[in-house]
Amino acid sequence: MKKLLFVLTFVVALTACSSDNSGNSKVNEVPSTNTVQTQSSEDQSQQEQAEQTASDTEQTVTYLGEDYTLPGEINNIVAASLESMEDAAMLGIKPVGVLSIGDAIPEYLATELEGAALVGDKFSPNLEAIVGLDPDVILGTSKFDETVASSLNKIQTHIPYSHISTNWEANLLLLGQLTNKESEAQALIDQYYADSEEAKAQIGDSLQDKLVLIIRIRQGAMNVYPAGVYLNPVLYETLGTPVPEVIQAAEAQAALSLEALADANPDYIFLQFETSENSEQPAALDDLLADPIFQSIEAAKNDHVFINAIHPLAQGGTAWSKIKFLEAAIEHLTK
Repeated sequence: MKKLLFVLTFVVALTACSSDNSGNSKVNEVPSTNTVQTQSSEDQSQQEQAEQTASDTEQTVTYLGEDYTLPGEINNIVAASLESMEDAAMLGIKPVGVLSIGDAIPEYLATELEGAALVGDKFSPNLEAIVGLDPDVILGTSKFDETVASSLNKIQTHIPYSHISTNWEANLLLLGQLTNKESEAQALIDQYYADSEEAKAQIGDSLQDKLVLIIRIRQGAMNVYPAGVYLNPVLYETLGTPVPEVIQAAEAQAALSLEALADANPDYIFLQFETSENSEQPAALDDLLADPIFQSIEAAKNDHVFINAIHPLAQGGTAWSKIKFLEAAIEHLTK
């Protein structure tokens, strides 16, 4: 816009100094009041046109308190995060580029995102592939370090899509705003809360004295997360089940020993195991289920261990994850 205004100012200056039809300069002639008003009106009109052109070609989007400048029309979205890919699947949006797992679109999103180009994995986005897609915006993840984020910003505006579960509504509404699907995004949010109320009424007080744990096996080890992270908000906020001490003590992803699990002695366990996250310990799940200590836990004794209730690659802090896991929680916790 600054360049355009400069050009217009230059043109106006030339017009003011132009010659008459005879070719003689009239620099000593005092312009009439009507001439001055006409020129002033033209100048204002040209400036307004310049500003309108700039507003048509750019837009400012506010997300989680930060402003991002983007093209006025968004056509090519690169979803360089599993979080944005899950939300795109929920809204029926087709990004031009997505991340891969094992050199393919993740199985659980493959149908919805079919046809998108692969732009690397969640650890190392392929910058050359992204450049080739001429993106209007890049939806990365807040888990990217500064080096990766800076590299993406040199290609096109990079928005660090939040991996924090409590930001799921802001995430979905952002994607809706970028794709003119705000009403659809809001409808999904409203439906989730309506389903939550129905679920709480269905479950009633049956879980008030029960402990429910979500455990994720990664690199062969059991891990738990704080109450507001991963899939936990569905249990401890939406459904209102008691927060176990091992969850209260977790400040981030935290390893959980068999002994600590036995001490917690949960009544229900949602156990998530993804092969690609346990490539060096592929038998970790089977070994855990066969362990005598694990078998002595209340959840195991009562057949209340639910393996991969939703796809184990689900990120947790997205509309896709929350909606799918709420459905699974209702199904299993009301048995």
